Amino acid sequence: MNIALIGYGKMGKLIEQKALARGHKVVCIIDKDNLQDFDSDAFRSADVAIEFTTPATAADNIRRAWDANVAVVSGTTGWQAALPELQKQLANNGKALFWSSNFSIGVNLFFALSKRMAELMKPYNEYEASITEIHHIHKLDAPSGTAVTLAELTGVATDSIESIREGEVPGTHILTYESGVDKLELTHEAKSREGFALGAVVAAEFMQGKKGYYTMSDLLKIQ
Repeated sequence: MNIALIGYGKMGKLIEQKALARGHKVVCIIDKDNLQDFDSDAFRSADVAIEFTTPATAADNIRRAWDANVAVVSGTTGWQAALPELQKQLANNGKALFWSSNFSIGVNLFFALSKRMAELMKPYNEYEASITEIHHIHKLDAPSGTAVTLAELTGVATDSIESIREGEVPGTHILTYESGVDKLELTHEAKSREGFALGAVVAAEFMQGKKGYYTMSDLLKIQ
């Protein structure tokens, strides 16, 4: 499979390693200094583009890839307000987009467990739910996209999420239910970025030949 990379920071470089290790070819790498390469033959030869950039540029990057008839897997967070408009366009333009706030298989299983936990806890008003997320100091958005997704699944208010930035932490998310007598917690702690990178490449493999909008729930068949 021919893959284009949009964004060549730490995640982009790690995705490149994972893609090559799985036998794929990286045919084009676009970063902030060579945006003109969206119009190149190399970019148009890609089966899928994997996009990890910034909240301010993600939506435009996706549209430019679509203009080149390239499907997109995007892991950029912090721009979700623009996502519904892109989904509307997908209904008519025959393009393809796979978006996730987190490509880790473990995180997506954590989402499913958290959703079920919220259902179980709903009758017990004595428990107060909260979310804490911890990431490295370079992360641009707060709260994290993963934490926002977790809040949407569990009914926790997004403006109550506690965001902590320290060191080089890859990502820790904690869902807590606490009463006056006890506390329940579900935690996902990433040990490195490798799980995110591998998940993005697996998502790109999943998207070959597909049209429309997909998420990790479609890939993992989690409802």
